[in-house]
Amino acid sequence: MLNADDKAAAEVTSEARRLWQKYFELTKELLKFSDQKDGELFMQLVDQREQLIEKIKALPPNDYRESDECKALIAQMIPMDKQIIYRARAWLNKSRRQNSAVRSYDVTNSLGTRGTVFNRQY
Repeated sequence: MLNADDKAAAEVTSEARRLWQKYFELTKELLKFSDQKDGELFMQLVDQREQLIEKIKALPPNDYRESDECKALIAQMIPMDKQIIYRARAWLNKSRRQNSAVRSYDVTNSLGTRGTVFNRQY
Protein backbone atom coordinates (compact mmCIF):
# COMPACT_ATOMS: atom_id res chain seq x y z
CA MET A 1 0.00 0.00 0.00
CA LEU A 2 1.22 3.50 -0.82
CA ASN A 3 2.09 5.85 1.98
CA ALA A 4 0.72 9.43 2.01
CA ASP A 5 3.80 10.92 0.34
CA ASP A 6 3.78 8.36 -2.47
CA LYS A 7 0.06 8.85 -2.96
CA ALA A 8 0.46 12.65 -3.14
CA ALA A 9 3.34 12.28 -5.61
CA ALA A 10 1.25 9.96 -7.78
CA GLU A 11 -1.61 12.48 -7.78
CA VAL A 12 0.74 15.31 -8.82
CA THR A 13 2.18 13.15 -11.60
CA SER A 14 -1.32 12.28 -12.75
CA GLU A 15 -2.28 15.97 -12.82
CA ALA A 16 0.91 16.82 -14.72
CA ARG A 17 0.09 14.10 -17.27
CA ARG A 18 -3.45 15.47 -17.67
CA LEU A 19 -2.25 19.07 -18.14
CA TRP A 20 0.45 18.11 -20.64
CA GLN A 21 -2.09 16.07 -22.61
CA LYS A 22 -4.41 19.11 -22.72
CA TYR A 23 -1.48 21.25 -23.84
CA PHE A 24 -0.78 18.75 -26.63
CA GLU A 25 -4.43 18.82 -27.74
CA LEU A 26 -4.48 22.63 -27.75
CA THR A 27 -1.30 22.63 -29.83
CA LYS A 28 -3.02 20.44 -32.42
CA GLU A 29 -6.01 22.81 -32.42
CA LEU A 30 -3.71 25.82 -32.79
CA LEU A 31 -2.07 24.22 -35.80
CA LYS A 32 -5.46 23.52 -37.32
CA PHE A 33 -6.60 27.14 -36.90
CA SER A 34 -3.25 28.84 -37.59
CA ASP A 35 -3.91 29.25 -41.31
CA GLN A 36 -7.57 30.18 -41.09
CA LYS A 37 -8.95 33.68 -40.97
CA ASP A 38 -10.30 33.52 -37.41
CA GLY A 39 -7.60 35.43 -35.57
CA GLU A 40 -9.77 35.82 -32.49
CA LEU A 41 -10.19 32.06 -32.05
CA PHE A 42 -6.47 31.58 -32.65
CA MET A 43 -5.63 34.08 -29.90
CA GLN A 44 -8.09 32.41 -27.52
CA LEU A 45 -6.31 29.10 -28.06
CA VAL A 46 -2.94 30.78 -27.45
CA ASP A 47 -4.30 32.20 -24.19
CA GLN A 48 -5.60 28.79 -23.12
CA ARG A 49 -2.19 27.26 -23.77
CA GLU A 50 -0.50 29.97 -21.73
CA GLN A 51 -2.90 29.28 -18.86
CA LEU A 52 -2.01 25.59 -19.00
CA ILE A 53 1.70 26.39 -18.83
CA GLU A 54 1.06 28.47 -15.72
CA LYS A 55 -0.82 25.53 -14.16
CA ILE A 56 2.02 23.16 -15.08
CA LYS A 57 4.58 25.51 -13.54
CA ALA A 58 2.45 25.82 -10.39
CA LEU A 59 2.47 22.05 -9.78
CA PRO A 60 4.64 20.75 -6.97
CA PRO A 61 7.91 19.21 -8.14
CA ASN A 62 7.35 15.97 -10.03
CA ASP A 63 9.14 13.69 -12.48
CA TYR A 64 6.56 13.65 -15.25
CA ARG A 65 8.46 16.19 -17.39
CA GLU A 66 11.41 13.79 -17.47
CA SER A 67 9.31 10.73 -18.33
CA ASP A 68 9.50 9.06 -21.73
CA GLU A 69 5.78 9.73 -22.17
CA CYS A 70 6.20 13.50 -21.73
CA LYS A 71 9.33 13.59 -23.86
CA ALA A 72 7.41 11.87 -26.67
CA LEU A 73 4.60 14.46 -26.44
CA ILE A 74 7.12 17.29 -26.56
CA ALA A 75 8.89 15.70 -29.54
CA GLN A 76 5.56 15.66 -31.40
CA MET A 77 4.80 19.27 -30.45
CA ILE A 78 8.11 20.80 -31.56
CA PRO A 79 7.41 20.57 -35.32
CA MET A 80 3.81 21.69 -34.76
CA ASP A 81 5.02 24.74 -32.82
CA LYS A 82 7.44 25.59 -35.62
CA GLN A 83 4.60 25.49 -38.16
CA ILE A 84 2.37 27.60 -35.92
CA ILE A 85 5.12 30.22 -35.52
CA TYR A 86 5.81 30.26 -39.27
CA ARG A 87 2.11 30.70 -40.08
CA ALA A 88 1.62 33.34 -37.40
CA ARG A 89 4.58 35.34 -38.74
CA ALA A 90 3.25 35.08 -42.29
CA TRP A 91 -0.16 36.28 -41.11
CA LEU A 92 1.43 39.16 -39.18
CA ASN A 93 3.52 40.23 -42.18
CA LYS A 94 0.47 40.14 -44.45
CA SER A 95 -1.50 42.16 -41.91
CA ARG A 96 1.28 44.75 -41.68
CA ARG A 97 1.39 45.10 -45.47
CA GLN A 98 -2.38 45.59 -45.59
CA ASN A 99 -2.25 48.18 -42.79
CA SER A 100 0.56 50.00 -44.58
CA ALA A 101 -1.50 50.14 -47.78
CA VAL A 102 -4.50 51.50 -45.89
CA ARG A 103 -2.32 54.15 -44.21
CA SER A 104 -0.91 55.24 -47.56
CA TYR A 105 -4.45 56.03 -48.72
CA ASP A 106 -5.07 57.93 -45.46
CA VAL A 107 -1.92 60.00 -46.04
CA THR A 108 -2.96 60.73 -49.61
CA ASN A 109 -6.36 61.84 -48.37
CA SER A 110 -4.86 64.12 -45.72
CA LEU A 111 -2.64 65.84 -48.31
CA GLY A 112 -5.55 67.72 -49.77
CA THR A 113 -7.34 65.39 -52.12
CA ARG A 114 -10.55 66.24 -50.25
CA GLY A 115 -12.09 62.82 -50.26
CA THR A 116 -11.24 61.99 -53.87
CA VAL A 117 -8.61 59.40 -53.09
CA PHE A 118 -10.03 56.91 -55.54
CA ASN A 119 -10.55 59.53 -58.27
CA ARG A 120 -7.10 59.08 -59.74
CA GLN A 121 -6.17 59.10 -63.39
CA TYR A 122 -4.34 56.03 -64.59
